[in-house]
Amino acid sequence: MEQYKRDPEVIAKLTPEQYRVTQESGTERPGTGEYLDNKEPGIYVDIVSGEPLFASSDKFESGCGWPSFTKPIEPANVKELHDASHGMNRTEVRSRNGDSHLGHVFPDGPRDRGGLRYCINSASLRFIHRDDMEAEGYGAYLSQVEDIR
Repeated sequence: MEQYKRDPEVIAKLTPEQYRVTQESGTERPGTGEYLDNKEPGIYVDIVSGEPLFASSDKFESGCGWPSFTKPIEPANVKELHDASHGMNRTEVRSRNGDSHLGHVFPDGPRDRGGLRYCINSASLRFIHRDDMEAEGYGAYLSQVEDIR
């Protein structure tokens, strides 16, 4: 398996919004993210390291204004940290190898799918369509990619 790492060259090429979200733990405005309404089959990877994070088959419409997923495609690639910022107690989600801020996880997701809602900023993600996964080195995850339910 390819080693995923924090790449300074990639960080230097991030848009101001991508940098603010991933490197400064920012949040994009609700309803504005590129992948909020994406219903194509594929996987979402960390924009900085390329590590696989979420599958389209685990994406659902939560109505919160950000892409929402029921679980990570590769749990080891997602770390959870206590976040007490803004006067709230939340669980922050970061990519393990890229250390990018992704968003937060909440216990109000679909009960029949585990009960979690990973509320993720589009600015921290890169989407790889199912048709391109093999060529981009993510063929091992093809069996986990289905159309969005």
